Amino acid sequence: MEDLFLLADELGPAKVIHVHEPSIGLKAVLVVDNVAKGPSIGGVRMAVDVSTEECMRLARAMTLKNAAAGLPHGGGKAVLYGDPKMPKPDKEQLIRALASSLRNVEEYIFAPDMGTDEECMAWVKDEIGRVVGLPREVGGIPLDEIGATGFGLSHVTDVALEYCDFDIDGARVVIQGFGAVGKHAASFLTKQGAVLVAAADSRGAIHDPTGLDVHALTELKAAGKSVAQYSGGEPLDRDSVIDVECDIWIPAARPDVINKENVDRLQTRLVVEGANIPVTLEAEEELQRRGILYVPDFIANAGGVICAAMEYQGASRAAAFDAIEEKLRQNTRTVLEQAQYNDIPPRKAAVDMALARVRKAMSFRRWSLFSSAPGFV
Repeated sequence: MEDLFLLADELGPAKVIHVHEPSIGLKAVLVVDNVAKGPSIGGVRMAVDVSTEECMRLARAMTLKNAAAGLPHGGGKAVLYGDPKMPKPDKEQLIRALASSLRNVEEYIFAPDMGTDEECMAWVKDEIGRVVGLPREVGGIPLDEIGATGFGLSHVTDVALEYCDFDIDGARVVIQGFGAVGKHAASFLTKQGAVLVAAADSRGAIHDPTGLDVHALTELKAAGKSVAQYSGGEPLDRDSVIDVECDIWIPAARPDVINKENVDRLQTRLVVEGANIPVTLEAEEELQRRGILYVPDFIANAGGVICAAMEYQGASRAAAFDAIEEKLRQNTRTVLEQAQYNDIPPRKAAVDMALARVRKAMSFRRWSLFSSAPGFV
C-alpha cells in the first residue's frame, strides 16, 4: 500500500475502491482520480494481469486527457481481473456485478476499454444507467465500430508530420496492437496514402515491406484469427514488430510496451501513442535524445473519450467527429509548438497544458481548499 501512496499527489486520487466477490470470481479496482472539471469518464479494462498501480496510472492519464481535450469531465478508470475471452454469460455476470457494486459512485461514468465493448456497456446501462460508449440501438455512438480513436490518431499524425521531414504519402506505418484502435488507425492512414508494413496482436505479427492489405487483416481479426495468419508477408514473433524499420510507429495495445530495455530497437521517425501509457518516461527521454518525435498518449488518443463525452451530451456522430478533428488538431499543434519553442519534450508541454487546466478548475471548487489523503476503500 505504501508504494501506491507514492502515486498520490495534490490532484488525487480522490478514491480507490476495491471490489471483491469471491462467489462469482469478481475482483476489480476503481480509481477516481480527479473530478474538479466534472464527473470522471474512464474505461473498464479487463485482463488477467491488471493491477491497482496500472489502474491509478491510467486514471491519471484520463484526468490529463479529459482536461487537455477541454471536456467537462475528470479522470477515472476501472480494471476488472479476468480473461476477456471467457464465455459470454460469465463475462456478463462479472460486468453486471461490477456495475451494481459501483452503483452509488456517481462521480464515475463507465466506458469501454481494452477487453470490453459496446455490448458490455449495454449491460452496465441496464444495471445503473451511468455509462457511455453504448450500441446505437440504445442511443449510443459505438466508439469501436466507427473508429473514433483511430480517426483522431489520423488527424494527430497529419499535424505531427508538419514537424517532420516527410509526409504521409508513402510513409511506412507499423501498428503494435491491431485491435479496435489499431485497425481503424491503419484504415484512416492508408486511405491518406500511408503504407502499413507491419502489424501485431497478442498472438503474433506480420511484416511485408511492400505493404499489407488492411481490409484482409481486419477480416482475419473479425474471424477471431491473428494477424500472423495473413496470407503473404513474413510472420514474426509478437514483440519483433519493434524491430521493423518504418516512418511512423503506433503502439495501440498495452501499457509500457516501449521501455528502457527495448527503446533502442525502434527504427522510426515518429511515434504516435495510440494506447494509454504505452511508452515509459525513460523511453520517451531516449526518443527525445535520438531526435525521434513523439505525441504523448493523452493528446494522441483522446478521440474515443471526446466521442464518449459528446454521446453523454446527446450529440450526433457527425458532431462528435467534428469535435475530435478540431480538438485533436489544435492540441497537437499547441503541444508540438510549445515543445519546439521552449526546447522541452512533448510530454512536458502536454502535461503543463493539462495541469494548468485541472488546477484552474480546482481553484473554483470548495473541496480543493482542504487537503486530505486519498481514500482507499
